[in-house]
Amino acid sequence: MGNASLKHVLIVDDDNINLTCARTVLKGLCKVTPTISGSQALHFLENNTPDLILLDINMPFMDGFEVMRRIRENPRIKDIPIIFLSANANAVTEAECLDMGAIDFIAKPFVPSVLLNRINKALAVEDKHKILSEELNERIKEVEDIKDKSQKDALTGLYNRVYAESLVNKKLSSGSGGVLFMIDMDNFKAINDNYGHIAGDSVLKMMADSLRATAGPDDVTCRIGGDEFVSFYQGLSDRHEVSIKAAGLITDLCRKLEANNFNTNSSISVGIAQAPDDGSEFNKLYNAADKALYYVKQNGKNAYHFFSDSSSTEQSRAGQLVDIEYLKEAMNRSDSGTGVYRMDFDAFHHVYNFISRIVARTETNVESVLFTLMPVENTDPDVTESELAIEMLEQAIFNSLRREDISTRYSSRQIFVILMDAKDENVRSIVERINDSFFTLYMGGKFTIAYDFVRIEGKRSPQDTALLSQARVSGRK
Repeated sequence: MGNASLKHVLIVDDDNINLTCARTVLKGLCKVTPTISGSQALHFLENNTPDLILLDINMPFMDGFEVMRRIRENPRIKDIPIIFLSANANAVTEAECLDMGAIDFIAKPFVPSVLLNRINKALAVEDKHKILSEELNERIKEVEDIKDKSQKDALTGLYNRVYAESLVNKKLSSGSGGVLFMIDMDNFKAINDNYGHIAGDSVLKMMADSLRATAGPDDVTCRIGGDEFVSFYQGLSDRHEVSIKAAGLITDLCRKLEANNFNTNSSISVGIAQAPDDGSEFNKLYNAADKALYYVKQNGKNAYHFFSDSSSTEQSRAGQLVDIEYLKEAMNRSDSGTGVYRMDFDAFHHVYNFISRIVARTETNVESVLFTLMPVENTDPDVTESELAIEMLEQAIFNSLRREDISTRYSSRQIFVILMDAKDENVRSIVERINDSFFTLYMGGKFTIAYDFVRIEGKRSPQDTALLSQARVSGRK
C-alpha cells in the first residue's frame, strides 16, 4: 500500500514519550504528524486536513478542550473526528469529552493494541460516514434538480407559468404591490424562417437575459411559452420608472438583435398592468397586461402600453362636454380605411343584432360568412404559424371587401364576415377573391381555407310582427 492511500493522523500531546509510542504503533498503517502543543496543532491545521486527530486534554497554555472549540469554529476542519487522550480516566472526564463532540476517549498510558483498535474503528466509521454523506448529497442534488426542472423553463432557465403564478400571488398577498409586464416578440417567426430554429432559440435566450438584467432579487421572470414572457417587479409603482424599465427592455433586445445581424425587423411589445389598481392577483394582472399588449400589437408594435390608459381615456371622455358636431368629426376621423370595416367580437354582436333589425324592416339581402383556417394534411402548425395565417386572412378579407362590409375575428383560426346587400350567387365569387388574395399573402403552406355562409334572417320585435301581420291582412283585402 503506497503512502498516497494512507490515512493521516494528527497527534497533539506535550509528552514526547506518548508521541513516540503512538508513532511506533501506527508506523506503516497511517501517516502520523506529531505536535507538542495546541497552538502548534492549530497552525498545522491552517493548511492541512488530517483524517483523524488524537488530542491530549491536559496541556500547558491551551488545553485540549480549547483546541477542540477552535477547531469546531472553523468550517473547513470542524468535521474532522477527534479522539481525546487523558490520564484522568474517570467517567466524568469521559462524559465531558463526548459532550464536546469527541468520537472516543482513550486513557493514558494507552495500551498499543487498544490504541490501534480504537483508531481503526474510528477511521472505518469515518469512511462510512463520508460515503453516506456523499450519497445523501447526491440524492439532495437530484431532488433539487427535479424541483428546479419542475419550476423552470428548460430553454431559458426562467420560471415557468405555473411556478411564476404561485410566486407572484404570494408576493401580492403581502400587499407590496408592483407591476406586471406581458412581453411578446414581434416578427419572431421571421427569425425561425430565415435563420433556423437554433437561431430562434438563441434569441429567446437573449430575451431571457434581458429580463434577468432588469430584475432584482424580489422580482419574478417567466417564460409563458413560445415567444411570450412575463416579468413581475415587486414594489415598483412610479409610472416614470416603469416606463424607463419597459423602454430599456425594448432598446436592449433591439440592440442585441442588431449586434447579431438579425435583419428581420424583429422587436418586442410590452403590455403593463399595475397592482393593485389593475388587479390584486396574477390572473387579473395577466389579463389586463395582455389587453394592453394587444393594443400595442394593433398600433405598430415595438412599444409599451399601460392598461390603465384605456380607463383613463374613458374617464376623460366622461368628464368632457362636447357637442354633437365635435363628436361626429371625431367619429369620422376614426375610420379612414378603404376596405372592410373590422370590429372586436365583444362589440360585433350588437352590430349583428342591429343589422338583423334592419333586415326585418327593409328585407335587405345580407349574407354572413364564417372563414376557418384548416391545417393542411400531415402538418402540425404551431401557435406562431396560426397567428401569421390569421393575420394574412384578415388582410385578404380587408383587401377584397367593401367599406360597408364588416368583419371580426371569432377565434384564433376563424373570422366572421357580414356582406351587406349581397346575393347568394355573389358569395362564392367573393370567397374565391378572398381565397386568391390569401394565398398571395400567405406562403407558409400549412393552412387552407374552409367557409360556410348563411343569409341573415331579420329579428322582429312584437310591434314589428303586429304591423307586418296587419299589412298582410290589408293586402289580401
